[in-house]
Order: sequence, then C-alpha cells, then structure tokens
Amino acid sequence: MEPVIKINPGASKWDIRQKVWDYIEEKNLANFPRPVHNRIPNFKGASEACAKVPELQVFTQTAEVKVDPDKPLEGARLAVLQARKTLLVPTPRLRTGLFNKITPPQGANKEQLRICSSSQGVKDFSVPVGLDAKVKVDLVVVGSVAVSEKGFRIGKGEGYADMEYGMMASMEAVTESTVVVTVVHDCQVVDIPEELMGSHDLTVDYILTPTRLIKTNCLSPKPQGIIWTKLDTEKLEKIPILKKLRTLEEQAGKDVTLGVAPVAAEPGPQTVQSKRQTRRRPKQNMQQDAEGEPRQADQKAKQQPARVRKESRGEGRGGNEGEASTTTKGKSRGTMKEQGPHEGAGEPAQRNLPPSVTTVYLGGIPAGLRVSELKTALREREAAPLRLTWQGAQHRAFLDYSDPQAADQALEALQGLSLNGHNLQAELAKSQRGGKRSGQSSRRPRRPAAPKSKVDMKSEFTEQTEQ
Repeated sequence: MEPVIKINPGASKWDIRQKVWDYIEEKNLANFPRPVHNRIPNFKGASEACAKVPELQVFTQTAEVKVDPDKPLEGARLAVLQARKTLLVPTPRLRTGLFNKITPPQGANKEQLRICSSSQGVKDFSVPVGLDAKVKVDLVVVGSVAVSEKGFRIGKGEGYADMEYGMMASMEAVTESTVVVTVVHDCQVVDIPEELMGSHDLTVDYILTPTRLIKTNCLSPKPQGIIWTKLDTEKLEKIPILKKLRTLEEQAGKDVTLGVAPVAAEPGPQTVQSKRQTRRRPKQNMQQDAEGEPRQADQKAKQQPARVRKESRGEGRGGNEGEASTTTKGKSRGTMKEQGPHEGAGEPAQRNLPPSVTTVYLGGIPAGLRVSELKTALREREAAPLRLTWQGAQHRAFLDYSDPQAADQALEALQGLSLNGHNLQAELAKSQRGGKRSGQSSRRPRRPAAPKSKVDMKSEFTEQTEQ
C-alpha cells in the first residue's frame, strides 16, 4: 500500500516526525492529549489496532508481555491482562527503575482490568522489577511516531524505547526470538530511509493499524545491549538505573566507556564554569517535580513570579513525553552587544568563549516548545552550538558558534526548520557585522537587557535562559 505521507529525499528523523505530527493534526486523526507534537500520537482507532495483538500467534505462546505506557497502547495492556498474562510496563522516563509488573486485584472483572491498564492503574497496581529479576519477555509492544513496512521505527526522539530494549537485552530478558510489535495509525506507516537507522535503533517485526496487520520480515538486528559510547554522564544522572547497569557490566569486565557530547564548549572554560555552577547550585536545593524533572526547592520557587517559574520548567507539558530544563537563579547576565558578543557581567562562560564566536538568531519559536525539543532538532540537523541562549517567552533563541564558518553551516542546515507546525527563522544576529545573509530577512533582532537570567550547564552544549 502506498504511504499517504510522502517523505522527501534527504529528510532527517526529525523532519519525518514533524511531517507525521502535522498530518495527524491537520486531518484531526488524534484523540486527547492534543496537540500530538512531541508525543506518541493517541490516534483515533487505537483500540481497533490494539485488538489485533491477541491475534498474533506469538501472543498465545508467551507468558510475559512488555507494553509501553503510551496512551494509544492502553488497549494492548488490557488485552494482556484479560488473557491473564504477566504485564510489564516501563517506568515513565525510567526515573525509578526499568519496568513495573502490573498486579490486578484478585478476581478482577473487566472494568477493574481496564483501570489497571490505564496510566493511573499502572501507578496504583504495580510492583517494581529490578535488573536482577529473572524475566523472559517473548513479546514487546511499543508506540511509534513513524514506522516503515521494512520494520524501521522512529519514536518521539528521546530514545527510551531503544534504551529499554537494550537494558532488557543486557539482563537477558529478551533474545533474538523476541517479537517486537508497534501499534500506529495507517498514516504513520511511511517510507523511512535505511541510512537513518543506527545500531541502537529498535526495529519491529509486526505493525498493527486499525485496518492492517503487517509482517515486516525485518532482518536488521535489534539492540544487543546498551551502547555506552552513545550515552554521556548527563544521561546517567537523569536515569539512575543506567548507572546501576553500567556498574554491573563494568564488574563483569565489559567495556562501559561513555561517549562525549557531539558539540561542547572549549575544555578549559567548560570545566571552570561547571565547577562554579556546581557551587552555585547545591544538590540539597534541588528536588523533582511531578514529571520527575529537576527543579528548585519549593521555597525558592515561590519567591519567583509565577510566569518565571513556568518558563524555568519549560513551557507546555507533554505527559511522559516532555522534558524540562534544569535552571538556577544567578546574577544579572549581560546580553550580546554590537561591540562584541557576550560582554557585560564578566561571567566565566561569557568571558571564555572563543574570541571568534558567531551568533545566530532563531526566531518564530512556537509557544509551548521546550528547550530540549529545540536541542534535539539542532543535533539532528548537525547544527548544535557552543551555547544556546533560550528566550522562549519572546519566541526566540540565540545560538553561539565557534567561528563564522560554523555559523554559516548552521544557517544552511536550519533553513526550512519547522517545529510544532511553525517555521522558524534563522539568520545572523544583529551583533554580527558584514550585512545580511542571502535569502534571509533584513530584520535584525535587538536583544533586550535581562536583569535576571538562568544558566543551565547541560551536556551537549551550554544553555543560557533569559527572561
């Protein structure tokens, strides 16, 4: 069957996600939560697609089934519970462990099982499963943003399904015979170029839609474990169970060398700033919010205006899909002036940036977009900067690159960038000399003074958030 969504040659994973999300919204093919951008879409007809799970031969042969916690997979979780099989559900964002075993009340009726299959039921009727548990999963059901008939899968961009499978492989909970199924709307079946897939990407054996059951016959191997070189220390800090698994594998004599961020600031300044940032942001003053994201202690948060608190957590919410940025109150920061980039407050990160730093202005950022989502798009287009200055409330950001050539390459890569259905505008910032770029708007933004600012020393590049 010919895909209804056409993928342009040279499209990135992010381009494909955006096209699918836009199409689902334009055609009104989704149920709550909306919009579907940055989520696994809860498409209309999900229950019909999930009803095909018990029709799979492997379903009748398995005793333990792992199903992701996404809303459109609720019907699959219910089918597992109704068949009286063991249901394992990953912990959202892997915050407190790998997955939970759902334990319905003894003699539960269909309605009680339906409650157990919901997101609230996963919280109320489950017990944690540790890395040392003896688990054998023969069937895995995952959500997707896009999938091809060849079995290539694209998630929402955070890599949790891939990591979950890799961790299960490490604990020998899955084998080469484990079947992976995804449940999607018919429009989410698209042509995905094989060259976009990496060794860490999870492929699927079956695709279930409201109208079709597709066997992919995919020959690409699934993850055999965690590929540590694709992770960095920040990811380990966010997901404690990864740290535990790394320790176990290190004790077993495996190579657990971590990778490095694809783009980072100069080693010297980065080290100095990280140490100073640690002193300004003591660990005891941090705690987690309801989504599991780090934030400042309530007492400090209450001292900030409500608008500022919202911005510091990242605008908009995405359930288990979203990710907020960690921010810390700091001294007044200087802005980029025409006399030179990052003059002003004399902070180490500003003072130690390369003298040839070139700044790119990114405008048209839609309300509700999170800084982590912009970071993902920048990485996928190979346009990650030395430092990102986030001004989400003003619908813009500033990207610092090491030299004019790097900025020029980033400008090329960012042309046509669209996020949440909005086209973003990329051009050299006003602080840069030499006239406007060909094909770019003649407008040059003037960055307002920021009496208060927030600095986040994240992994791939340094992020500064200004009010």
